[in-house]
Amino acid sequence: MVKSMNFPHLTGTFPSVAVGLKSTTKLNNGVLMPWFGLGVFQVPDDADAAKAIRTALDLGYRHIDTAALYRNERGVGQAVRASGLPRSEIFVTTKVWNDDIRADRIEAAFEESMRKLGLDYLDLYLLHWPIKWKHRSAWLTMEKLYRTGRIKAIGVSNYMIPHLEELLPTAEILPAVNQIEFHPYLQSKPLHQYCRARDIRLTAWSPLMQAGPVLKDPVLTEIAKKHDKSVAQIVLRWDLQLGVITIPKSVHAQRIAENAALFDFVLTTEEMSAIDALDRNERHDADPFTFKF
Repeated sequence: MVKSMNFPHLTGTFPSVAVGLKSTTKLNNGVLMPWFGLGVFQVPDDADAAKAIRTALDLGYRHIDTAALYRNERGVGQAVRASGLPRSEIFVTTKVWNDDIRADRIEAAFEESMRKLGLDYLDLYLLHWPIKWKHRSAWLTMEKLYRTGRIKAIGVSNYMIPHLEELLPTAEILPAVNQIEFHPYLQSKPLHQYCRARDIRLTAWSPLMQAGPVLKDPVLTEIAKKHDKSVAQIVLRWDLQLGVITIPKSVHAQRIAENAALFDFVLTTEEMSAIDALDRNERHDADPFTFKF
């Protein structure tokens, strides 16, 4: 599994954290996307977001995930521009918010995000939530933006199988990514299989259940002890070995560093199966079928 994910070989000498953080997966349009990144959800202060991103970039992170809703796109752009790194080395994702999708103003919302980010192009642009009656029209607009060349890849977020089945028949460009709530208690296995069969890459948001009960799970705790790792590190490593891009959120330097220390160990087949068995279909956040925002 590790070899197929373009990670450095995990035999003999283990790769450094920085090397592992540069590991990428090829999206269905050929764009390379880092497997691991930093999410900045619930970091509404631009200065705090910029500080966290600077820490992450210094550690070797090369993937930053934000959204118009998070109100920190200015801080994200500031950190990227100030990093001294070539723009091509940093993968930046943002998302169009629901109100803009409903109002058919995706193009205007994109321009607003780009002004705040202060970047020449975007690596990935996502529809944030599946807005009823708007799947097809919204995607047509996303395709139009993609063809301008200012976005390297387009995708969706929180789309379940029925949403994708409504969107895909008229899509000329396949979504490259579907970002969903994903953790050991909510594994969405049918959706994962559906996306894999169509070469749509899953990204896990809230991979640690926002520091929820999954971090105290006895199965995960026991596996963590065996590897001398934290439960969070076990969960994030499980994501990667499943072939799921993951973007844990933190503003704390120590946690940002700890979350990235995933490339010096491998979970066994038995350990992976034990974590797979924890699935409860337990959603921590809003349901994509019933959300009201």
